[in-house]
Amino acid sequence: MKYIFITGGVMSGLGKGITAASVGRILKSRGYNVTAVKIDPYLNIDAGTMNPGQHGEVFVLSDGGEVDLDLGNYERFLDIDLGVTHNITTGKVYRTVIEMERRGDYLGETVQIIPHITEQIKTCIRNAAETAINGDVQAEICLVEVGGTVGDIESMPFLEAVRQMRGELPRVDSLLIHVTLIPADSMGDMKTKPTQHSVKALRELGLYADIIVGRSEQPIGSNTKRKISAFCDLPQAGVISAATVPDIYQVPMEMEKEGLADVLSKHMGLEKRLVNSDWYSLVNREYTSRVSVAIVSKYGIEDVYLSIKEALKHAGRALSTEVKIGWLDAERYEPAHLEEYDGILVPGGFGPRGIQGKIDAITFARTTGIPFLGLCLGFQMAVVEYSRNVLGWTEPRAKSSVKAGM
Repeated sequence: MKYIFITGGVMSGLGKGITAASVGRILKSRGYNVTAVKIDPYLNIDAGTMNPGQHGEVFVLSDGGEVDLDLGNYERFLDIDLGVTHNITTGKVYRTVIEMERRGDYLGETVQIIPHITEQIKTCIRNAAETAINGDVQAEICLVEVGGTVGDIESMPFLEAVRQMRGELPRVDSLLIHVTLIPADSMGDMKTKPTQHSVKALRELGLYADIIVGRSEQPIGSNTKRKISAFCDLPQAGVISAATVPDIYQVPMEMEKEGLADVLSKHMGLEKRLVNSDWYSLVNREYTSRVSVAIVSKYGIEDVYLSIKEALKHAGRALSTEVKIGWLDAERYEPAHLEEYDGILVPGGFGPRGIQGKIDAITFARTTGIPFLGLCLGFQMAVVEYSRNVLGWTEPRAKSSVKAGM
């Protein structure tokens, strides 16, 4: 098993997840079986109880696991089904270690971050890597994204576990990609100092980047790459530009242009294989038609409904149809706004806020014949709307008195 570790520096939200997914897509397009692990350094056991308005979408896996939205990106880019073992959190790790200590598994040892917590982290990573993909395929390469930013106290045990794993593995069986921010000043000059400081912090932990992915608005020029190469002690070919693109599914293609595949192959001793271009053909497919879909939501952050947005985009690509999404606030929109859309989608949510707005949108869809899809709470509200406005049930129905078995 080969491991590719992805860390981040300077600031959060740079796109480590998309970087990891894109690296996986590049490898999968060359015929390698790839799996992925997301490490979240929060104390929650999982993302299921976390506010999606703060943390982003709670992505539900096929085995019922409620995890970070990055696992949704992994599944979409790699076309694989992941399980709850592929999301490691501080809460899970500490709970397991404490349960082992209570059972006496450590035989009276003083339980500490090193070696007990780090050993459990390594065990979790290996277990996830060895879990069969899509039921029966064994992975050859495992992507491990370490959430947070280098320097965060929460991430320290995980980065130490990564350091230990890299020391235990043959050199060609591990690689570290560090994602950093390359900002530009008012004159458009790109600044490498944040990257230098981030790499310095990484090296103080005993970790050395093999590849640096520089996130920026505009492509990174050769002079900037040479400077990063010199100050961060890696070949210039290992400095990869990751400029902002209109569509995240273009990122693997942009990284291909940067020569990332050759760097990966050389460092990890991978044989060069023909590239399956199906992914690139799909992304570059021309649209022949366009539809618009209104999403009537109670949260103003699109990341809360990331999978819905991406599912609509994927369905559109398969049909060569561009899907334009309109985000309507369930508490503020006017039903007349719905007339300009070809379809209406009412997603899930929690609590009573915005309920009437969702019901009004469902009424509009039912009475006008506009295609409608209700998800979770949205589907429940469709039942409520029909019960009220068609069946005439204006009060809650009493429980049935029919005897069991009849």
